[in-house]
Amino acid sequence: MDSNGVVHSGGCHCRSVRWRVQAPSSVVAWKCNCSDCSMRGNIHFIVPSKKFELLGDSKQFLTTYTFGTHTAKHTFCKICGITSFYIPRSNPDGIAVTCACVDPGTLTHVEIRQSDGRNWERWYNQSGIASYSKSAE
Repeated sequence: MDSNGVVHSGGCHCRSVRWRVQAPSSVVAWKCNCSDCSMRGNIHFIVPSKKFELLGDSKQFLTTYTFGTHTAKHTFCKICGITSFYIPRSNPDGIAVTCACVDPGTLTHVEIRQSDGRNWERWYNQSGIASYSKSAE
């Protein structure tokens, strides 16, 4: 991980899945109304995949759910069921980090924007969300 941003740590409820991610302390997060996110109440921020690191033996505790286009890879802990991160349809080259799964102390501000997952194609083309998984280097 390079020197831009803060290193945030986090993971699932049972702590079997742990990760760290480099991102600003103030993030833009997305609240999606698609069938999956709205049921989970997920609010997430997006980072380039190279800024995300899965720690230890976390991978063995993950399973993945897909639906629709199967582009999004909804990962969750096999033990506690929490989706602490996933690969979003909007940014298949990035990682969506669940804000509530970031350990306390490093996120100083979260600006929540609405994403219209029920009208995905129209929303995606207007949103600019694709830029969030690109590195500013």
